[in-house]
Amino acid sequence: MTVLITLPDGSERKYDDGVTGFDIASDIGPRLAKAAVAVTVDSVMYDLHRPIASDAAVSIVTENTEAGRHVMRHSAAHIMAQAVLELFPGSTFAIGPAIEDGFYYDFSVDRPFTPDDIEAIEAKMLEIVAADQPFERGELEIADAITQFADHPFKVEIIRGVDADEGVDDTTVSTYRNDGFLDLCRGPHLPSTGRLTAFKLLRSAGAYWRGDENNPQLQRIYGTAWESQKALEEYLVRLEEAGKRDHRKLGAELDLFSFPSELGSGLAIWHPKGGILKTVIEDYSRRTHRNGGYDYVVSPHIAKADLWETSGHADFYAENMYPQMELDGSDDKDGQAYVVKPMNCPFHILVYKSSIRSYRELPMRLFELGTVYRYERSGVLHGLLRARGFTQDDAHIFTTEAMLADELNTLLDFVLMVLRDFGFEEFEADLSTRPEKFVGDVDAWGRAEAYLAASLDKAGLDFQIAAGEGAFYGPKIDIHVKDAIGRRWQLSTIQVDFGQPENFKLEYATAENTRERPVMIHRALLGSVERFVGVLVEHHAGAFPMWLSPVQATIIPVADRHQGYAASVGEQLNKAGIRVEVDTADETVGDKIRKAITQKHPAVIVVGDNDVAAGTAGLRLRGDEHEERGVAVDTVITRLVELARPPR
Repeated sequence: MTVLITLPDGSERKYDDGVTGFDIASDIGPRLAKAAVAVTVDSVMYDLHRPIASDAAVSIVTENTEAGRHVMRHSAAHIMAQAVLELFPGSTFAIGPAIEDGFYYDFSVDRPFTPDDIEAIEAKMLEIVAADQPFERGELEIADAITQFADHPFKVEIIRGVDADEGVDDTTVSTYRNDGFLDLCRGPHLPSTGRLTAFKLLRSAGAYWRGDENNPQLQRIYGTAWESQKALEEYLVRLEEAGKRDHRKLGAELDLFSFPSELGSGLAIWHPKGGILKTVIEDYSRRTHRNGGYDYVVSPHIAKADLWETSGHADFYAENMYPQMELDGSDDKDGQAYVVKPMNCPFHILVYKSSIRSYRELPMRLFELGTVYRYERSGVLHGLLRARGFTQDDAHIFTTEAMLADELNTLLDFVLMVLRDFGFEEFEADLSTRPEKFVGDVDAWGRAEAYLAASLDKAGLDFQIAAGEGAFYGPKIDIHVKDAIGRRWQLSTIQVDFGQPENFKLEYATAENTRERPVMIHRALLGSVERFVGVLVEHHAGAFPMWLSPVQATIIPVADRHQGYAASVGEQLNKAGIRVEVDTADETVGDKIRKAITQKHPAVIVVGDNDVAAGTAGLRLRGDEHEERGVAVDTVITRLVELARPPR
């Protein structure tokens, strides 16, 4: 019996039943066979040596692709777990996925891992790699799997969860064995441990089982794996650079923000310089939205619990919402339960609903810098990048379906304009489709997804389908940017929603005087302002463009007798709109210049005797090696005003 294999280029080849991906790769050529780590069979990932039993579309997955690296990193996680269980008798293991640029595994051990432990684990992994142990796929009946993993309670919980899943009729779980080590896994894996070419363990940290602080705390070890030693070394250099750019580190060094323990996890306090930075960004957002045809609205921080029942958040988003505040009905309270808002959208819906609307008012674009509060698990909090309280540049557009395509096209142009203004030039997109739990009807979801895909095509943006990752009320586009060191950040979101207008019974009067439901677009361009600041800090390494910099110029008097003149120059710059500091500290001029450079100030102005006499100043701009001497103050002001001009 033969099977017909269709390759990515459309060509077809016949093979004997039971042919493997490795056989096909070898038939195509030895270089492909050497680079192959897995195979896709009708879009399903297979191990390289797993038999293919029927006609199929087949693609060879190589080690230098993201899919190939995912297989490699998942295999590395298994090898690490094998090493830990050998080195730490009595330990147990939980889960170990591949993640972006690496992998991790969670363990229950009797003490936290030390740096010496990490070094020993890495050495044991090298031994396992050198042994070139084959990864062998198998299946176990549920009952047998529970017996097999009886000493590993987290694995047993996973198995029992598979057994309890509604609508799942599987009676077995898949496993992978290499040497004497057995793990639960769907796969695929590398053909053998010896194919793990280059890896490094990075650090350990505490992590709660399933991310829930009510569950046991485990020890997580992070690592990275690449297709070559060269690729690994390049990544480690990028990682070192990323450490230098860490927004939490730079936020403290530049005195922008902090996370006091007294305040609570996931909540930031903005210091004066950080407050300026945030305000400049928000002022830009207000200005560009006003110029883009949006109306500014403001909504409260809490609302009756009933509002979130109507919107569906109480059912679909409850785990990310803070508990209700139950009020007791005394004279000064109304007896209602209230919830702090996780989203702004229901409030904007109420603005729309406050009057009878006509098609002539559409599209209606409502914009708000609205602060929201979301309960995020403590294990995922990460400075400004993952917080519990943050401000969104949130807008909701109410439109007719006939206007929807044009509105989305305009909106995508608006998104890219804003991101370019902040210094981003490389963009990618994900189109997230209908999840398992959703509101609305399937036909409306299909139309919404089609509108979003068409807008991405028109904008010329490459995009991937993120199946099942849409919000419960509609599909969405997520715009990703690449930063200065090549990292990918998700920022802007655009969602098309047919469901909420139905939930809230929104209407508009048509030209024929009939009543129709509007379509709602949810969108945030910066996303969370806090998160956007974190990304900006890391993208620019704290050296913001002058229009964003909290301090745009530092004036340094050479001696105490020059302080009055320095203050006068500072006052002139301030009146011209330049944010300026005069450094009167009892330090040398060299120390003051170094301090200003360390603080990433775009301009340093030095004034001495000759400047006082001539009405001039010395000027050094960021990136310049030498100071320009004897520059007329009026010229300094003109140049700095031009350099500090906002993008629009």
